Amino acid sequence: MVTRLSHYFLRTLREDPADAEVASHKLLVRAGYIRRQAPGIFAWLPIGLRVKARIEQIIRDEMTAAGAYEVHFPALLPREPYEATGRWEEYGDGIFRLKDRKDADYLLAPTHEEVFTLLVKDLYSSYKDLPLTIYQIQDKYRDEARPRAGLLRGREFTMKDAYSFDHTDAGLDSSYQAQRDAYERIFQRLGLEYVIVQADAGAMGGSRSEEFLHPTPIGEDTFVRSAGGYTANVEAFTTVAPEARPFDGLPAPVIFDSPDTPTIETLVAHSNAVLDGEYAAADTLKNVVLALTHLDGTRELVIVGIPGDRDVDDKRAEVAFAPAAVEAATPEDFERHPLLVKGYIGPWSEQGAILGEESATGIRYLLDPRVVDGTSWITGANIDQKHVHSLVAGRDFAADGFVEVANVREGDPAPDGSGPVTLARGTEIGHVFQLGRKYAEALGLKVLDENGKLVTVTMGSYGIGVTRILALIAELNHDDKGLLWPASVAPFDVHVVATGKDAVAFDLAASVAAGLEAAGLDVLYDDRAKVSPGVKFADAEIIGIPRILIVGRGAADGQVELWDRRSGDREVVPVDDALARLTAR
Repeated sequence: MVTRLSHYFLRTLREDPADAEVASHKLLVRAGYIRRQAPGIFAWLPIGLRVKARIEQIIRDEMTAAGAYEVHFPALLPREPYEATGRWEEYGDGIFRLKDRKDADYLLAPTHEEVFTLLVKDLYSSYKDLPLTIYQIQDKYRDEARPRAGLLRGREFTMKDAYSFDHTDAGLDSSYQAQRDAYERIFQRLGLEYVIVQADAGAMGGSRSEEFLHPTPIGEDTFVRSAGGYTANVEAFTTVAPEARPFDGLPAPVIFDSPDTPTIETLVAHSNAVLDGEYAAADTLKNVVLALTHLDGTRELVIVGIPGDRDVDDKRAEVAFAPAAVEAATPEDFERHPLLVKGYIGPWSEQGAILGEESATGIRYLLDPRVVDGTSWITGANIDQKHVHSLVAGRDFAADGFVEVANVREGDPAPDGSGPVTLARGTEIGHVFQLGRKYAEALGLKVLDENGKLVTVTMGSYGIGVTRILALIAELNHDDKGLLWPASVAPFDVHVVATGKDAVAFDLAASVAAGLEAAGLDVLYDDRAKVSPGVKFADAEIIGIPRILIVGRGAADGQVELWDRRSGDREVVPVDDALARLTAR
């Protein structure tokens, strides 16, 4: 049946919503696709659901082609499966928890590994049942601290999540590749540029992990790539450590006065003024005090030594210390540790080690991989207004370990030797993981193998952000008048617009709309009476259906106007030609 705009639940707005930051958010609200309910939470209106359904159908087509079967789980799930895998605590305050009237704990699922695993455990017991890949398209919930950019970063969002089950590692490799290939086909059909990068698995666990990122300046993720083909997000980037150097002949450490030099910039300027040499920030060792809050609520200070020309990257720190929460140390933290002289912290003193689990402070001390044995540094002397120079790693101080938290910069060498990297911004649109046996072991998913021996199943997990993709397509396809949907995901195939007051135009438009619908096209027909052509055209522009057929002045002569919204081309043609051209595509 033709959808008539006079009865359709759709209202467009002329003003941008006050809280909208990016174009997709503004236009999806103004064009009547979504409406805000709370920060990061949106209602879907009929025309928005049509676009969402078209994206989901492309995903379903390719999941079917990859041999996956669709299921559907509830969003409200009990605590016990997540507690068995440790994720009830690991998620911290990032999920929505609630209790029922009997005081039982539940959550709004942020992801569904546990229940997928238990479903297969309930039904399958033999290797003959495998391989298996099942998936769902389901709403997910995460208590984002700062939901932003409309659908790009919400608290409720729709995902496609698939899970593969194999009894061998070789089987997992095959299932993983099938899903990875399907993702490439999906994003190609959606017209989305993507880069596949090495990624950190985070709370999901597992080994091999790759993200599909869409390069965009508004993206929240930073990734690196080299001319030789290396790609990774910054959280997964591995620093190329220099070779250790010999200690022989290196001068002993010397403490020197350094008044009013609590920053790297002031320290470098002062060192060049009073020491014999030319120093840069890279010659200094910056000691950053971080506070970790562990899952059991305990708070631990840890100090990270990084070259002074680097800063701590918050995302890399989150990954390095997960599942603990990471923040900068507070004044109260320093008060509890009086041996730390703020602005002048270092790992060494004339009396011995200051930092490290076996030191006077008992605070763990971790180093950037670039701080190798034999490198010489200027750093704090743990005395107010004093620093030390010629402090040699491995000779004068040691650490409890190494950690990747320093920021990645343009020109850093790729770890695979493929050359220097460049940085770019992107938004995650898909993620594939080789989970391995983490969840199967925790939940007891085993099958009998060819020899009748019980073996633990190995799993993969594969996610696509459906609503985020919709927002990205809107972000990429618009002009100053409104949305410009690609034909593959447009809410309707054709937008028929009747203009003027002449009944002949409305009769012809109704006939054309019915003919197009009969030919298998989805048609939106603007049949609103007493609405000016200017208003109708403005609505057509903001709604963004790429093919528009206008019936107006030439109706009596059998003439209509074809308007390609994406190219802007408009052409008056006989009505039969218009029908032939629209139905031929």
